[in-house]
Amino acid sequence: MKTPQPFLSDIKKLRAQARENLKDGAITSAYKADVDQTIDILQTVLATELVCVLRYTMHAIAAAGISSDSVKAEFKEHAAEEHAHALQMAERINQLGGKPNFNPEGLATRSASQYAEGENLVDMIKENLIAERIAVEHYRELIVFFGDKDITTRRMLESILEKEEEHANDMHDLLVAHEGNPMLPSD
Repeated sequence: MKTPQPFLSDIKKLRAQARENLKDGAITSAYKADVDQTIDILQTVLATELVCVLRYTMHAIAAAGISSDSVKAEFKEHAAEEHAHALQMAERINQLGGKPNFNPEGLATRSASQYAEGENLVDMIKENLIAERIAVEHYRELIVFFGDKDITTRRMLESILEKEEEHANDMHDLLVAHEGNPMLPSD
């Protein structure tokens, strides 16, 4: 009969390790990512989310036209969800011992997405779809990058990715509704 492998390390050793390096807070010896690099990456993601909040908010206010009310409501909802993502990023940066960068100076250069106002309702929808597509690809890359080195950050990014894919789908649906032609192949 095979001897079962212990699930946890020696409990006395685990307790002793927990008492070491208290100044490191949540970062223990099991954390395999580079903390400074992780914070730098998350600062970029925070900036991206903040730019998205600003763009969606502007679009929610500026959208006009006979059929703009439902689109404005969608923009407003997405702005709130992007704000929640930004807060998640800021909290994670804080947990890792960093200081979240909310400084508006340089925000656009730190962000993966752009702040684009759009000339009309369809342009606004397109700009948001482009930004969501950027976010989806960025989050996918980051999820692979973090892998098992930082499971907490990876899981946070995975949950946000799901919402960003939903946003992209919403923007695609709005674009189809307002342009009248589906962009995805129908089978």
